[in-house]
Amino acid sequence: MSQRFPSSGPNQGPGPSPQMARYQSPPAQTPPNMRPYPGPGGNFPPRGYTPPPNIGSGPPPNNIGTVPGPGPAPMHQRPLQPNFPGNNIRGSPMPNAPGNKRPIDRGPINPSQGKNEYSAKKKKKLADKILPQKVRDLVPESQAYMDLLAFERKLDATIMRKRLDIQEALKRPMKQKRKLRIFISNTFYPSKESQDSADIGSDGSVASWELRVEGRLLEDNKNDPNKIKRKFSSFFKSLVIELDKELYGPDNHLVEWHRTHSTQETDGFQVKRPGDRNVRCTILLLLDYQPLQFKLDPRLARLLGVHTQTRPVIISALWQYIKTHKLQDAHEREYITCDKYLEQIFGCQRMKFAEIPQRLNPLLHPPDPIVINHVITVEGGTESKQTACYDIDVEVDDTLKNQMNNFLLSTASQQEIQGLDGKIHETVDTINQLKTNREFFLSFAKDPQTFIHKWIVSQTRDLKTMTDVVGNPEEERRAEFYYQPWTQEAVSRYFFTKVNQKRAELEQALGIRNS
Repeated sequence: MSQRFPSSGPNQGPGPSPQMARYQSPPAQTPPNMRPYPGPGGNFPPRGYTPPPNIGSGPPPNNIGTVPGPGPAPMHQRPLQPNFPGNNIRGSPMPNAPGNKRPIDRGPINPSQGKNEYSAKKKKKLADKILPQKVRDLVPESQAYMDLLAFERKLDATIMRKRLDIQEALKRPMKQKRKLRIFISNTFYPSKESQDSADIGSDGSVASWELRVEGRLLEDNKNDPNKIKRKFSSFFKSLVIELDKELYGPDNHLVEWHRTHSTQETDGFQVKRPGDRNVRCTILLLLDYQPLQFKLDPRLARLLGVHTQTRPVIISALWQYIKTHKLQDAHEREYITCDKYLEQIFGCQRMKFAEIPQRLNPLLHPPDPIVINHVITVEGGTESKQTACYDIDVEVDDTLKNQMNNFLLSTASQQEIQGLDGKIHETVDTINQLKTNREFFLSFAKDPQTFIHKWIVSQTRDLKTMTDVVGNPEEERRAEFYYQPWTQEAVSRYFFTKVNQKRAELEQALGIRNS
């Protein structure tokens, strides 16, 4: 039929070639007698043609399925889905492209879509480790592996919960009480008779004594070579030694040490003075509390049962007292109604919660220092050493804190677990591939003819999807395809379109315009 309508000459507008014109889609609506004339500019635009339900390129019948092939095949077998790019009905308008029988322009392909699908598959780590149900049915022993997976999930949840608990615990100060043994020793150096006049001014000619204050923590593990010994001065904020004012005068009876930012820690303190008489001295040690602690007002201390504590602990104890005695206002919850004891301490009958820290400040005092009364004894007139021991309670960092930090920062076990997980994923992928191969060969062995037929149909459908070819080229190349009932209507529409096109060209050439 294409030979009866040759090209009309140079004035003909752009249109399909005669060979491709028979594939041009006719308009969607046809006049009853096919004789109306819409005018020069009213030729029908090509529209999509929907074939009858019994023809076309819809999804295959249920008895034709997709059969996977063995090995890494380049084509992914999958049935056609709604809105899939390859599911175009035959008869849609298409550009003139040589080489393809029914090509269609889909525009540029978005490469990020495939990347997102790939990354989504990579994220399903837990699902990749689960064996398919068919494998579990074939190998009953695989249930032990599934039990291990369930136990691993419980263990991972427990470890994660413990890690969160450890992180919360590290935010709070972790202290433990230890005994600090203080050694106070004094050594007397008697005077020596000078042998010549040159030694009269030397130090050895005057009796003197030396006082040493040292200390160490008890129950230290001395067998641990990695443990760092803490310096004695690191436990204190200041140290004051007060000597007898009558013996050494108002200007020389105090020895003071105070911590600064540039202080070098030391294992002890040493004081040396001249004298050959017993000396009473008072040693004041102010502990370096971390975090800071305060001494409460005596009245508030008796009320709360707290003597020296940190500010958060003091506020918490006060809040516990308020809850126990139901002092919170029932209507205005931000107010506290003071009882007779709190009214005497704070000097008000009612106060807000936000005012508590400000009202506590005058009631918080520096903690009391540790007072040690010691006598520097000088007896017998010969060189001798006297030592006294005192035990005090100090707070040190809990050794468990370092272990918790090491546990949170350790990555060796995490790397080992990731390596083992990778091996598990590879093994499960191999099992899935072997299962696919087994199903492939079993289907082929059961009915080779039907299997090969279904496989060819599946591969043909995938090839059409990959090459963007619509329709069914294999059927269209046969003559029987054009003896179907829809061909008569398609030819009539084609003739009607060509007649309108020729009439419009002729009127344009003769200069006839439709009024």
